[in-house]
Amino acid sequence: MPIVDARDLHKSFGGDPLLDGVDLTIKRGERVALVGLNGSGKSTLTRILCGLDTPDDGTVTRRRGARVAVLEQVPDLPHSASARQVVLSGLEQWASARERFDTASAALEAAIAAHGSESEAAGSALAEQGAASADVERLGGWEVGHHAEALLDGLAIRDADRAVGTMSGGEQRRVALARALASAPDLLVLDEPTNHLDIDSIEWLERYIVSSFDGALLLVTHDRAFLDAVAHRTIEIEGAKLYSYDGGYESYLEGRARRLEHEARAEANRQRFVARELEWLRRQPKARTGKQKARIKRAEAAISNAPGPATRAVALGAQVTRQGKTILELADLRVEVPGRCLVNKLTLRMTRGQRVGIIGPNGCGKSTLLRTILGERAPDGGSVRLGKNTAPAYLSQTREGLDEAKSVRDNVADDRDHVIVGDAAIGVHGYLARFLFAPDRIDQPVGALSGGERTRVALARLLVGRSNLVVLDEPTNDLDVPTISALEQMLLDYGGTALIVTHDRWFLDRVATHILSFEGDGAVVAYAGNYSTMRVLRAEAERRRAEELLELAALRGEPAQPPRAAPAAAPKGNPDAGAAKPKKLSYNEQRELEGLEPAIETAEARVAELEAMLANPAPGTDFAAVGRELDETRAEAERLVERWAELAERAP
Repeated sequence: MPIVDARDLHKSFGGDPLLDGVDLTIKRGERVALVGLNGSGKSTLTRILCGLDTPDDGTVTRRRGARVAVLEQVPDLPHSASARQVVLSGLEQWASARERFDTASAALEAAIAAHGSESEAAGSALAEQGAASADVERLGGWEVGHHAEALLDGLAIRDADRAVGTMSGGEQRRVALARALASAPDLLVLDEPTNHLDIDSIEWLERYIVSSFDGALLLVTHDRAFLDAVAHRTIEIEGAKLYSYDGGYESYLEGRARRLEHEARAEANRQRFVARELEWLRRQPKARTGKQKARIKRAEAAISNAPGPATRAVALGAQVTRQGKTILELADLRVEVPGRCLVNKLTLRMTRGQRVGIIGPNGCGKSTLLRTILGERAPDGGSVRLGKNTAPAYLSQTREGLDEAKSVRDNVADDRDHVIVGDAAIGVHGYLARFLFAPDRIDQPVGALSGGERTRVALARLLVGRSNLVVLDEPTNDLDVPTISALEQMLLDYGGTALIVTHDRWFLDRVATHILSFEGDGAVVAYAGNYSTMRVLRAEAERRRAEELLELAALRGEPAQPPRAAPAAAPKGNPDAGAAKPKKLSYNEQRELEGLEPAIETAEARVAELEAMLANPAPGTDFAAVGRELDETRAEAERLVERWAELAERAP
């Protein structure tokens, strides 16, 4: 059953149309991705489908009663509310039922205290409490609050009681995303949902949508790996028309290539036909028969059916200056912020041609590492040495260096009418045309541009002149897929070296020759290969480490700890010498083991009791307190079981 059905939509804003007779149907449970250049009409189409905008012509039909949730790029959230309150507000019906239950519970307690349990007031309050309890169960049950907590945790919002107004823009978008997911809508519209998410959160969101979200999804994203993992169908908007392809991004690329090849053949056939007909017309006398006039009309129709202008593409290129053998050396580098070590004893040597991707959770210190390498802050230990001929070019995450009051032209070329690219002087109009800035746009102030346009200005400024070390901090933010692809190709063709902070896994797989991974507690681990290779290598290292811990725990009878050094080699002639023998239980450990089984039974009984309290709550139940105790008791039961297994293995 369709959730939304759009027919013959038209929309324009004074110039060329954004939508020209497009049709789109999204069915229940279908996951649809929408791709296209910045400014092609993706956001306009999604707003029309959701009822937030109206078409100039055409119809949009939404299923009666269908619930729609939208994640916009700049969400509007109540600043005084906590993250938890915002997420629960997405559950309007559930929250209303829960509020009625709490109100009825308070009224019941007051009625019993004032008039007794058999009073009419108590009976009325009890009936209202029962009705509200039934509604809570119907709308998801008493565990919905825990589900909201899990959504916030999965999206790396650790303090659910923190006021939204104190959060960064990225954190607010994650709270808004959790609210949209919690509402379990019939149609979920996500506009760039992976912006401001780290890779772990992106992969969590992928798993959640694929395994836990049952509604229809309309997705606008430049994250090709996310799109490929999630989408059932990919819709391209180009030239005010829609083109549909089954599958994710990879299937879209294949289907688009076939479509363009077919269009190229059709255009070649049209041109041959027009050439033949024009030649025929030149040979004919002025008087025309009916058949001849019909042939003329066919020729005129073929001429008028010429294709529109080709889609423009960004043309990126960088000139490499002379470089030495060593580009960058880090030796035992330590980077700190007050109260925390971000990087501890990182040693790295970069040579010509390497492209190193830097990944890690938000706030782990990736940007701080870049600024330390570039000399913007001093290292807190160890050393940073740039090669004698190293010439860096830096694109910061905040696009620093752009003057918002100045025009595009002045930001890139100051007040000159040309720029120097390599050894050549290029007119500023021609240079900026490579970055899709039309002549009437280059005198606009940068402050009036969109995020994607600002990034293109920053790239245009960056690529003027020569460099041999490109340092890019989140370069794909706000860029459309064709521009990201152009940036990838530029880096592949670039003869220098690159350091790139990004959460774009597709980008890393295509570009990176090495990965630097922030893995907690100051550990930054280097892997050879791209992102997919790194995942395999890291999984293998974790598997080996787990096996070593199990072996050590079995031999020594001690809690598993990462080995600090390889065990000493056994003396020759005695293969058993030097091997650690299992350590027998001490008297106190024997007593502890004897008491663990009843302690486990007590903890598990309490877990069952708390779960029953949530399933069938008594009047006045404090659900938040019960939920916290349930989580703590479950964790304690698991700890007791693990300790029992550890001691029982060493018992005689």
